[in-house]
Amino acid sequence: MRQPVSARDRLIVGLDVPTVDEARRIAEETRGMVGLYKIGHQLAFTGGLDLARDLIERGEKVFLDLKLLDIDNTVEKGVASVASLGISMLTVHAYPKAMAAAVRAAAGSELTLLGVSVLTSMDTADLAEAGYRETAEELVGRRAKQAMDAGMGGLVCSGLEAAAVRAIVGPDMAIVTPGIRPTGSASGDQKRVMTPGEAIKAGASHLVVARPILGADDRRAACETIMAAIGDAL
Repeated sequence: MRQPVSARDRLIVGLDVPTVDEARRIAEETRGMVGLYKIGHQLAFTGGLDLARDLIERGEKVFLDLKLLDIDNTVEKGVASVASLGISMLTVHAYPKAMAAAVRAAAGSELTLLGVSVLTSMDTADLAEAGYRETAEELVGRRAKQAMDAGMGGLVCSGLEAAAVRAIVGPDMAIVTPGIRPTGSASGDQKRVMTPGEAIKAGASHLVVARPILGADDRRAACETIMAAIGDAL
């Protein structure tokens, strides 16, 4: 995909709220300050897809974070439906067969497919409990190579692995980094976090920020602070 140019283009705000009305207020408050709005499971199942259509109609870009994983045919049909909505980014769990099916469905569209490597709420101990023998870093590296081979548009990984992933995939693929916490912010349930500047310097192309913006008294000012940190790191 074409790499973002401005600090604004690199900022993804997670609309991680329970209602469409609240999400609309956030989008209105931050209008003109955000590269993409992310809609995940919580909002998608309460009218978030209709909101996505509305945001796209007014010129915004939408990142649909549904982390698809299913049999090939189901993934392929699901991705084709998402592409028809005009969505800009979509996540797929980075299993080779699922990614291959997604790439087939997105061919010829503007949809950027992102492979989810290891969730930022998980660490190596969590992976061991789930039956993986690799460390988080090793599994992220393997998924990055598989995503590149499949023809995906990018990867989702923590800032801690961004430099290693960038070395694997080269300059053109997107690296989308969640778990971003400005200096002084609480980590919450995230285990692998970085500040905005650290993540950009490590090779991330886009940063997903939710709680530090959604919980701010002045959400536009919070966006400005994060964009300034991104700009300083570029």
